[in-house]
Amino acid sequence: MSIDQKHITTLEPAALDRKQFTVAEANRSLPYVARVVDDVMSVYKRIVDLRRGLEDIGAGDESLELERDYERSMDRLGELVDELHMVGVELKDFEKGLIDFPAEHNGREILLCWQQGEQAVTHWHEIDAGFGGRQTVEALEP
Repeated sequence: MSIDQKHITTLEPAALDRKQFTVAEANRSLPYVARVVDDVMSVYKRIVDLRRGLEDIGAGDESLELERDYERSMDRLGELVDELHMVGVELKDFEKGLIDFPAEHNGREILLCWQQGEQAVTHWHEIDAGFGGRQTVEALEP
């Protein structure tokens, strides 16, 4: 049975089976994840620019075209975020390209953390710590 794209975009991340990544698995997925994050960042920048344009102009034909472009871009952004969710990762910041990979260490859930521009997944943090609580993955070694 095939799931159409419209159905996929309505799924919440929690509705999907939550994959647990090892550091090696997260690093193997990076070439693909990084390409999608590049697209997310580009589309998000376009949306911000379009929003500013809409705020700066009044009603008219130009406004209608900007609104259509804005809606198409928002739809595309949603598709890209859904694509990341299907991989099993969570996008945390559209501008910085910050991604969390769910993982487990010593029986508790943690998040492996990667940001666009980094060559590999080299950090992790507790679920409630966020980016500021990042530690190197070497700390995960027994």
